[in-house]
Amino acid sequence: MAWSPDDIIESLKNFNPDDLNDLNQVGSWPMAVKVIIWLIAFVGALAAGYFAHVTNLQAELAKTQKTELNLRTDYESKFFEAAHLEAYKKQQIEMEEAFKVILAQLPGETEIPGLIEDITLVGLQNGLTFSSIDLLQEVSHEFYIEKPIRIKVSGSYHDIGSFVSDVADLSRIVTLHNFSIAPSGGKRGAVNDNRGILSMEILAKTYRYNDERG
Repeated sequence: MAWSPDDIIESLKNFNPDDLNDLNQVGSWPMAVKVIIWLIAFVGALAAGYFAHVTNLQAELAKTQKTELNLRTDYESKFFEAAHLEAYKKQQIEMEEAFKVILAQLPGETEIPGLIEDITLVGLQNGLTFSSIDLLQEVSHEFYIEKPIRIKVSGSYHDIGSFVSDVADLSRIVTLHNFSIAPSGGKRGAVNDNRGILSMEILAKTYRYNDERG
């Protein structure tokens, strides 16, 4: 059956839109209404599929862009490292040499007595009298072991100052801590006369590499 434009328009005029709410009456809907409904459904399905596809493409694009950025950053980092590889190697060699120098300045366990002799010699050369020089319990750290030495000496203010300076200049690493000075035979406290004999107690610390840390 052929449908003319006038017939289509007339069927649409006579169609009650409320019939769209009753799906049981689909068979009685005019053909023009059915075609319009099919077209709307078809276009809606195409639109939904298109937007779903575009959304997936956008997500994939964002993922690809992020991957590209990470690869670019990784490439730039590796390119920088490659361009400075020789400088890094040279710096590593310099650091290893500096580390060897530092290790050479750290006395080994068997060298501690020799270090004490050096400290004693420095004190005697500066005219000091030793009351005691005692090795204390060593303290272990992650990369080094600390060996405290408590020193008690007496002498003039100038001689004590020279002793402290000379100990700090020893070829082995020695640091000085917690010193106290008082008139010899008197109460510890402020020194009022640097021309008399003074007593000094000081804690020296030397260090050795901790090669037992496993």
